Amino acid sequence: MQAEVLEFLKVRPDGVYIDATLGGGGHAEAILRILAVGDGRLLGIDRDPEAVERSRGRLKDFGERLRVMQGNMAELASLHEASALGPADGILADLGVSSLQLEEAARGFSFSREGRLDMRMGREGVTAEEMVNRLPEQDLANLIYQLGEERHSRGIARAIVKARPIRTTTELAQVVTRAIPSRAGLHHLHPATRTFLALRLAVNHELESLEAFLPQAVAALGPGGRLVILTFHSLEDRIAKRAFQQFARDGRAKILTRHVVRPSQEEIQQNPRARSAKLRAVEKQG
Repeated sequence: MQAEVLEFLKVRPDGVYIDATLGGGGHAEAILRILAVGDGRLLGIDRDPEAVERSRGRLKDFGERLRVMQGNMAELASLHEASALGPADGILADLGVSSLQLEEAARGFSFSREGRLDMRMGREGVTAEEMVNRLPEQDLANLIYQLGEERHSRGIARAIVKARPIRTTTELAQVVTRAIPSRAGLHHLHPATRTFLALRLAVNHELESLEAFLPQAVAALGPGGRLVILTFHSLEDRIAKRAFQQFARDGRAKILTRHVVRPSQEEIQQNPRARSAKLRAVEKQG
């Protein structure tokens, strides 16, 4: 949804912008191309050291217009202060997993590519393999139900515990698939989709990071600055929606997206992963 992101960020060539989830650098490059005709600056942040290095290489031609920092979006306030860029005119957070992470089997994000069950976006903390093999059955069931919104969570957790030790993505996907009734009405979803989502969210503390990030982002904006969030599942979108509503009630920001903005059918055809994307935006007041 690059066109929509640029529209709602309202990028100015002389502005200061923050991409809090740099990833592969696609959004950052689009912003920098606009900044290239002025003296604007972009701060790119990502918790994944590999993403940071790849983006530095991809965007090196933009020179001093770009500053890249490794860190969690939940640490936005301190990272922004360290950048010394001043109040931001726009901040973006695209909460999707990057294609590069999904396609690299060793990262363990994809159930269709065999690799170790890692799922860490950074290189710190507990892995998905440790969670799958160590959590008590009830805790595992609760995690899969609450974060994956998976109604077959109890059966899946029971099957996982019985199959331990589970070491790879494909092993886990097979266990989950066998645990779900064949007529479960999953339609286009792979049976392991929600379980993998739940584990990824838990491993990376993604919802907690989003909740910490949102008020820091509004604080980092200058008057009239805009915050744009791209979410990819209901839990993220609910957090963003409620935070934006609270900002509006407090008079901190005006909601720009009365209704959530979704990708066009043309974009979904070109990039099926975009089908669940939802965009919300606010503008800082005062």
